[in-house]
Amino acid sequence: MKTALRYFAVVGGAVVSILLFLLASASDNSGFFDRYYGWLLGLNAAVAAALLLLVVVSLFRLYSRYKAGRFGSKLMTRLVLLFAAIGVLPGLVIFLVSVQFVSHSIESWFNVPVEEALESGINLSRAGLDRAVGELNATAGRTAQELAERPFGSERAILAALVKSEAGMQNAIIVDADGGLVVSARASRGGNLSADLPTRAMMATVKKDGRYGAPEGGNELRSDLVAVPATPVEPLNQLRLRVLLPVPDPVQPNGTHLAPRYLQLLQLAPAQLAADGETIRRAYADYKERFDARVGLRKMYIVTLTLTLLLAVFGAIAAAFLIASDLAQPLLLLAEGTRAVAEGDLSPRPIVATSDELGTLTQSFNTMTRQLSDARSAVERNRAALQNAKAHLESVLANMSAGVMVLDQEFHLISCNDSVERILQQAGVTMIGQQLDAIDGLHEFGAAIVAAFAAQNAQSAAGRNPARLHWQRQIEVPRPAPAGVDDSDLTLLTRGSRLPVEGGSGYLVVFDDISDVISAQRSIAWGEVARRLAHEIKNPLTPIQLSAERMQMKLEAKLLPPDAELLNKGTATIVNQVAAMKRMVDDFRDYAKTPPAVLEALDLNALIDEILHLYISGEGNDIIHPHLAPGLPRVMGDPTQLRQVIHNLLQNAQDAMADLPDGAPQPRIDVITEAIHYQGADGGSRTAVRLAISDNGSGFAPKILARAFEPYVTSKARGTGLGLAMVKKIIEEHGGRIDIQNHVDRSGASVLILLLKLASASHNS
Repeated sequence: MKTALRYFAVVGGAVVSILLFLLASASDNSGFFDRYYGWLLGLNAAVAAALLLLVVVSLFRLYSRYKAGRFGSKLMTRLVLLFAAIGVLPGLVIFLVSVQFVSHSIESWFNVPVEEALESGINLSRAGLDRAVGELNATAGRTAQELAERPFGSERAILAALVKSEAGMQNAIIVDADGGLVVSARASRGGNLSADLPTRAMMATVKKDGRYGAPEGGNELRSDLVAVPATPVEPLNQLRLRVLLPVPDPVQPNGTHLAPRYLQLLQLAPAQLAADGETIRRAYADYKERFDARVGLRKMYIVTLTLTLLLAVFGAIAAAFLIASDLAQPLLLLAEGTRAVAEGDLSPRPIVATSDELGTLTQSFNTMTRQLSDARSAVERNRAALQNAKAHLESVLANMSAGVMVLDQEFHLISCNDSVERILQQAGVTMIGQQLDAIDGLHEFGAAIVAAFAAQNAQSAAGRNPARLHWQRQIEVPRPAPAGVDDSDLTLLTRGSRLPVEGGSGYLVVFDDISDVISAQRSIAWGEVARRLAHEIKNPLTPIQLSAERMQMKLEAKLLPPDAELLNKGTATIVNQVAAMKRMVDDFRDYAKTPPAVLEALDLNALIDEILHLYISGEGNDIIHPHLAPGLPRVMGDPTQLRQVIHNLLQNAQDAMADLPDGAPQPRIDVITEAIHYQGADGGSRTAVRLAISDNGSGFAPKILARAFEPYVTSKARGTGLGLAMVKKIIEEHGGRIDIQNHVDRSGASVLILLLKLASASHNS
């Protein structure tokens, strides 16, 4: 606002200078004022409106500060009123006096004696011209009489003598009735004689009145007092007198009459008379012009004075605002700084560049706020460090695979990390604030934790293991879930310890889902069992089979037909069962001792296409539908083992659709390959290959789904349950991942295999 006032003061000064220049120009030239009066009035109105707007805005801002009770507003109000009164009151007095002075002065310029004197001068000049015309007319009369008395042919000599004898005579000519030249005599050879001939109007006047005489030339004084501006190229002594009268026509000796003739004399008016008349005429014309423009001149002066008053008033008010602002600025800065410090803003305040006490005070205030800012910055840095540490701890807890729970003294859940929700399949928001053993689905888990802490308290009270601050226990938690989702019991390895919390002590519980570890342990145990069974059972099977076949061979011919038939049937049963046991032992041996994978670069699509030819060429050619992505990257794998994996999964899919009820959808198996792009742990881009075998069969039973990759877990009437276990073992040796799931929106299941090891460029070549 302060800067705007300074700029506007400069612009206002320029506008005032322009208007004063226009005023000076208009006072000398009323025509200029008449032409641009509208522009001047509009400019005055615009400047006045701008001044009024600025003053109103300034007053409104000051009023708002005053009503808001801002510090320093009362002082600014008093200063503004004081300086405004100092500037406005003298301005009003000067304005009123100037208006009265201008009004009376302009009227006094146009009084009656001046006008009468100018009119008398005009009349006097006209009388002098009329007298000169009369004298020239008398000369013309005498000359005309002489022309009438002298014989015909002497006209040129008479006219030449007249021009030579009369001072100022320009020429003397005789014209006919139509104004045509008959005889002429000139004082000099210069000039245009045709221009001096009388006009038709002059001829008509002389024929009617018998004579014509009048002044003419550059700026003659006319009877109507209308001033004709002088031609710049004509000097003032070019005012001429013209006299035209008929020449008497005496009767000739032969009794005939001459044609009518007219004498015209052109003589220069006296130089002094012409100069005096022109001076009086110009003075009178200027007087009349100013007399007619006196009202507009008065308006112009009053408007200019009004504008000057407005600018003076604005200057006083603007100066009041500027001076008040300069005086109150240090106090306002200190008040704003105090309020800012109270609100927490410790930024430096603008320093008042003065050498007095107020400038020193603002500098001291800035020094104080700078020290407070440094102290707060240190506190903020410490708080930010604590926040970062807390955020880091929360990030660590959020990304831990183990579930972490904080309980209060009454085992209400205070907080937990994301792994708790993932492992327990419970929403953390719904569990917060509830007692752990009162949460749906966690009754056994909560009761086990309460019992574990109670046992720890009992041991501490009994003095047993007083240095042990935590307990560890394996807890089975039932996990009911909808169909298609693993709903087996969770096996949680749980650890607990006491933890100080706000308002007392609490408990910290950390647990891991070791269901997969237990499953792996079962697989290892079954592998050991299979190895021992293969070793212990296979040895007696061959003697049993040989003994049965020998008995059949030795006794068949010695027995009666019924007994021989019974022998053959029993022997066949023994041989078949021994063969079945041998196959089972071979499966045990293969599972327990799978040969290591020999990895090489191979085209997975080509391998699948080779295998599918065996199936599509048979009866199931309308069941299997391959969807192999083109341009699939080559993977590192063992062709023999991967071929076994694909055969096993396709056979399982066909078996799952063998018992579909009537009215079920058409059996369908989809074999899909695609490239998966993901971000590695180092942030780089990675690519993997996924193989999906999907069917629309009956899907996996919930109990089977939870333990499908464990040995000897199967829902088939025939089978050992080693197929998926061997598939998982092969995929894991290839560095891949395998997962099974039932379809949610339709019947059937899918097996998803992700191969992470891709062939390098050298292998591809």
